Amino acid sequence: MTILESQLLPENAAERHTIGAGDYYFAPLKKGQTLRILDLEGNQAADTLFFNAADVSERYSATDTIREQGNVYLTAGSVLRSNLNNPMLEITADTCGRHDTLGGACATESNTVRYDLEKRCMHACRDSWMLAVAEHPEFGVSKRDITHNINFFMNVPVTAEGGLTFADGISGAGKYVEMTALMDVLVLMSNCPQLNNPCNGYNPTPVEMIVWDARA
Repeated sequence: MTILESQLLPENAAERHTIGAGDYYFAPLKKGQTLRILDLEGNQAADTLFFNAADVSERYSATDTIREQGNVYLTAGSVLRSNLNNPMLEITADTCGRHDTLGGACATESNTVRYDLEKRCMHACRDSWMLAVAEHPEFGVSKRDITHNINFFMNVPVTAEGGLTFADGISGAGKYVEMTALMDVLVLMSNCPQLNNPCNGYNPTPVEMIVWDARA
C-alpha cells in the first residue's frame, strides 16, 4: 500500500464531472492526460474498465496487470496493462492506497445468487455499463467487450484459503486515485449502486471525475 499525494490542482483541470451513485461515466482520455477519481463522501466503489480508443478489442487485463506487478492490488506506481500486455495507464497519485482487481462487478444475476431472488431487480454495475454502451455507439464498444474490471476504492481481502471477502471500505471522504494515460483510452466507469454488501457502506454516494490536460 502506497500513499502518494498529487501535485495537480482541481482549479487547473480541463474537465470536472460529478457522477451519482448508479450512474456511469464513459469518455475518452488522451495520451498524457490525467484522470482523478475522487471519492466525495467516502466508502464508495468505482467499477472501471479501460479500452484502447483506437481498437477496443485491446482492453485492460487484470491477468496481465497482476502478473507484471506481482500484486493483486493496485496502488501508486501500478501500471495498468492491456490484454496485449501493453501499458495503458499508470497510477501517479493515490490517497486511498489499495484498489481491488479480483472482485468483479455486481450484476442482477450475481445479486440473485449471492443475496436473494428478490434482489434481482436491483440496479447493478453491469446494467450501467450496458446503458453506457447503448447510449454511446460512437465508441464502438459492445456487450462482448465487457470483461474484468478494476474496483477503485473497494476492499476485497484475499483469505488464507485463497477466497475473497467483501469488507468495509478503506477509503474516506476526499480520498482519490489518479492515473495518467499512456495511450489514448476510453474510460467506462460505473459508480456502484450496491446495497447488499459493505463495499459502499450500504449507502452509495457520488464520485467526481477530474481530467487534466497533458503537462508540457
